Amino acid sequence: FQALDLVIETKADMTPVSDADTAVERAIRDLLALHRPDDVVLGEEFGAESTSQDRRWIIDPIDGTKSFISGNPVWATLIALVIGDEVVLSVVSAPAMQQRWWASREAGAFMRNNSGQQRLSVSTTPDLVDASLIFSPRSQWAEREEQFTDLCSRVKTTTADGDFHLYMLVAQGKADIACEPELSLWDIAALIPIVEEAGGTISGFRGEPGLVAGCAVASNGLLHNDTLAVFSPTAP
Repeated sequence: FQALDLVIETKADMTPVSDADTAVERAIRDLLALHRPDDVVLGEEFGAESTSQDRRWIIDPIDGTKSFISGNPVWATLIALVIGDEVVLSVVSAPAMQQRWWASREAGAFMRNNSGQQRLSVSTTPDLVDASLIFSPRSQWAEREEQFTDLCSRVKTTTADGDFHLYMLVAQGKADIACEPELSLWDIAALIPIVEEAGGTISGFRGEPGLVAGCAVASNGLLHNDTLAVFSPTAP
């Protein structure tokens, strides 16, 4: 982080990748190969070596590469274990922020920072009119501009942020709703159990499972159906 000799390239999808991204993913893969040699690993930079659905580790070595290469501390390494179609545990580690979040099924969600460790719990805001909305940069919302503008008009406060941090703020109870229109599997997998074990709900815009949706709404649960109704009026 903040290295002067960082090597940065542009991938086929026009997003940046640094040599730090690839080095982090290689290091995690090496550890998993040593300790969990029979498990499948899927990572953003090197893909998957198998299509097995039994036990999969989903890795985003640096979520927030644009922040990382610009010297912004809001980036993290995301690691999730998926068994079948369920994310059973995950960790989100943001060393430049000196914060780490983690969760496992039926065991709660937690974070640790310089102040110590705490269990996470979402907010209890019941109505959209009193809700705080946090979302990915507006430039990503062109195809859903009308719905996005509608949702913004219904809530109390709106704030732009990005990447993993949206969902950690919901899990911490510091935001009521987070939404993002475009996501890959490695972007979302590690975030799901942290939000859910903190008492929240996370899904696609039509209520489909977050792991396969390609987009995401995370909320304190109380606001979820009302939020989905803005994006997809026929959603449950």
